[in-house]
Amino acid sequence: MAEKTIYYIEGDGIGPEVWKAGRPVLDAAVEKAYGTTNALNWVELLAGERGYAETGEHLPQATMDALAGAELAMKGPLQTPVGKGFRSLNVTLRQVFDLYACIRPIKYFKGIESPVKRPDLVDMTVFRENTEDVYAGIEYQSGSPEARKLIEFLTDQLGAKVDITAGVGIKPMTPAGSKRLVKRAIDFAIEHGKPSVTLVHKGNIMKHTEGGFRAWGYELAEQEYAGKVVREGEDGSGVIIKDRIADAMFQNVLMYPEQYSVIATTNLNGDYISDALAAQVGGLGLAPGVNMGDTLAFFEPTHGTAPTIAGKDMANPGSLILSGAMLLEHIGWTEAAQLIHAAVEKALTGKRVTVDLASQIAGSTRVGCQEFGDILLANL
Repeated sequence: MAEKTIYYIEGDGIGPEVWKAGRPVLDAAVEKAYGTTNALNWVELLAGERGYAETGEHLPQATMDALAGAELAMKGPLQTPVGKGFRSLNVTLRQVFDLYACIRPIKYFKGIESPVKRPDLVDMTVFRENTEDVYAGIEYQSGSPEARKLIEFLTDQLGAKVDITAGVGIKPMTPAGSKRLVKRAIDFAIEHGKPSVTLVHKGNIMKHTEGGFRAWGYELAEQEYAGKVVREGEDGSGVIIKDRIADAMFQNVLMYPEQYSVIATTNLNGDYISDALAAQVGGLGLAPGVNMGDTLAFFEPTHGTAPTIAGKDMANPGSLILSGAMLLEHIGWTEAAQLIHAAVEKALTGKRVTVDLASQIAGSTRVGCQEFGDILLANL
């Protein structure tokens, strides 16, 4: 018997609801595909509000210890206060376990009525660098001693012009961090037969950070993939590597989505563009994702905790379920993953969907979170 241990965190807000509706779908898909040959062994860990309530810590040490030795994990959304309180638990997990690649496949499901004309042309996988850029956490509040000290150093020692009342942050980006992210993107493109990798950056303005990302990406391609990749516009065969300035890229993926297949980008740009692409194919309710390092792969839905609908049986468990399908693909259980994708598409064309999807599907019937999970189970 092939058994895979999955450590999981329910998460905050709608987390428990989407887990209750979603986990049975994952188990049923595995059973449908493999009978009793394969199985998932779920081991729960505490974090977030429940972790704090039961242990006094938002990220209990027992959870961190378990993840340190894990290969596979899943979680629901974790709450992050805006403008005050503790820093993002999601970012902390990514940095502590060096989950440097956030990978998000974005593809259209038949049955969704998208706000764009040709959502079926969207078939992209975003590789977002996860541990550097503005998410690295070097930031000081306006008027704080730390901000004043840094501003004085910048003005007195480096000749910069910065208002003494400013809140300030530092944006670190390294050659090594950028190259390992681009390497994952190129490897993915080669392995899956994708035509291109596009480096997305704002290097025309931030020449030594975002511009560095672009330069280091091309440098890696030339050093390690000779004969396998070719720059856009140059003679040769292989995966085309090209780059686009971030603001232009937002226009391009709307107007010419068929020209892009794999995107490699910086942390903040990746946050923006992956959500924007998800909107083109139906929103975050059906947007899966994984944060991956060299040892641990942490799969999770891409939506937030949605506190305004928590406990109301209104959430869409699709993102969690499709993240689980990504996990199944990652471990080679592709037959089970394919069953899940087919079940989701059948639910969409049957027009019995959660409220977020119902608003985009004419003539649809709204169902609750749990009922949508039950529909997917029946579709399997």
